[in-house]
Amino acid sequence: MTARAAPAELMKAAGWMGLALISFVLLAIAARQLLDTMQAFQILFLRSGIGLLIIFAIAIPTGRRFHQTRRAPLHLLRNLVHYGGQVCWITAIGLLPLAVVFAFEFTTPIWAAILSALFLGERLAGARIVAMVAGFIGILVIARPGLAGVDPAVAVALAAAVGFGITLTATKGLTRTEPPITILFYMLTTQLILGAPLAVLTWQPVAWEDLPWLVLIAACGLGAHYGIAKAFQHAEATVILPMDFLRLPLIAVVGFLLYAEPLDPMVFLGALLIFSGNYYNLRSETRRLSSR
Repeated sequence: MTARAAPAELMKAAGWMGLALISFVLLAIAARQLLDTMQAFQILFLRSGIGLLIIFAIAIPTGRRFHQTRRAPLHLLRNLVHYGGQVCWITAIGLLPLAVVFAFEFTTPIWAAILSALFLGERLAGARIVAMVAGFIGILVIARPGLAGVDPAVAVALAAAVGFGITLTATKGLTRTEPPITILFYMLTTQLILGAPLAVLTWQPVAWEDLPWLVLIAACGLGAHYGIAKAFQHAEATVILPMDFLRLPLIAVVGFLLYAEPLDPMVFLGALLIFSGNYYNLRSETRRLSSR
């Protein structure tokens, strides 16, 4: 797929990204609602169980052997870290304005680039270094650490982004041999087993009014990943990334309307710095590959 994709392909990409954006926003709203009655461990346990039921309902009728893998150790490593990242993300959703949490998520490619250089042998070219510098400046603009240091809630949100960066690095390795549904299956299975003891320790009775939110958080978790994957089939990353950035103003408006969260211009400025660095790196990488 070239940068000059046909208008029909761009419309399809925009449609799938629309699904992903709506899913991300609904995911955050559902998490915020569920945190009123249960902790992150229980939310993730129930989400994993419902998500597995959805995968079984979709995949089993097709006869696909989505459970077969030759890379169980990497699945385990990926999902141990991803579980920690998700616990931090849901916890941060309850502690910070939604726009701040989403802004820090845009640092995930920075952590992934650092980890890819350390563990996958990828080279840190000039464009990646520019992206990292811009990203770290963006973090400082958003967090605005003072004499008292960094807000612990901000540290939790950043820990989630680092965890997602590690997950992204592991996913790069898995996608060379594993289909997406296999990756999702092992993600949900590992996190269901891993989270069971922690969920039991923090268990709260599940009210009937929580069930729609639980189904929503499970469905939107799958829908967000699926929508992005499908969008990449119709357009390049240089087209998808600006669409993904629309998550920030969208969640900021939702936070303002539903939770009276202020529209902080510093959050937008910091996120714009992070986005600009990532986009510059992506454009440079695209030009480098096309010149070969």
